[in-house]
Amino acid sequence: MRIVFAGTPDPAVPSLRRLLDSRHEVAAVVTRPDAAAGRGRSVRRSPVGQLADEHGIPVLTPHKPAEPEFVAALRDLAPDCCPVVAYGALLPPEILEIPAHGWINLHFSLLPAWRGAAPVQAAIAAGDEITGASTFRIEKGLDTGPVFGVVTERIGVTDTAGELLTRLADSGAALLEQTLDGVEDGTLQAIPQPADGVSYAPKITVDAARVRWDQPALAVGRAIRAVTPFPGAWTTVAGTRLKLGPVELVEEALPEGQLDVRKSGVLVGTATTAVRLGQVQPQGKRAMAAVDWARGARPASGTVAE
Repeated sequence: MRIVFAGTPDPAVPSLRRLLDSRHEVAAVVTRPDAAAGRGRSVRRSPVGQLADEHGIPVLTPHKPAEPEFVAALRDLAPDCCPVVAYGALLPPEILEIPAHGWINLHFSLLPAWRGAAPVQAAIAAGDEITGASTFRIEKGLDTGPVFGVVTERIGVTDTAGELLTRLADSGAALLEQTLDGVEDGTLQAIPQPADGVSYAPKITVDAARVRWDQPALAVGRAIRAVTPFPGAWTTVAGTRLKLGPVELVEEALPEGQLDVRKSGVLVGTATTAVRLGQVQPQGKRAMAAVDWARGARPASGTVAE
């Protein structure tokens, strides 16, 4: 098939790379406009756009997919199908109708569970043991379209969102290629999602990534892993923001949020037992082991993280 691929961040790259090596013709790529990134805030092409540039594939970067110029350009490209992976913008009805086989989205959950922007993060935070990826035909509703296929993935007890998403991006890329093959061959039909089991995973804001020490230790650990590496869990100690990496659960109990600094590590109390901090990153500084941070910051005895 002649396809136009839509995607933006790193998790979409394995799918584009796989489709470039497939039997399908990638006529163009649609991605979000170049944006400032990194510490220097220099303007950069998206990871998907960079890969397209390397292969000499035309790149379209509309600010909004409803722009008349983009709609006209897409019609001129005359795609048979438009696969989508983490594009990052809502697709208006006028462009959903352009490709004969529609827009097929690779979503990183087992639909109808965790519809929305942050399915991997939600699955980890909820303590799910199994997740996966689904391909489905995009329609007007939020991730409500009929499903073509799924792959499953076990969530490890130490998995961060970044680690899990990396695995799903690879297995999902294979699923997406198989889906396009089946659609072209006429051997694959989409099945409506069941009405039961619907859950939602909204975008995680920086404020939402703040650690709540009044939660049980298990929930605290999951919440931190769910936002690692982005946007990153954080707390404040003596008025200073401290970014937190994954923590280790321990058997001792401490008051909620209270720090206990030892040579063996830094413990923080939760609603149940304490957790031992791993890597931390003070605002404006590099990441370091929690014991090294405490050696320099010297938090007072009884200091409470908030």
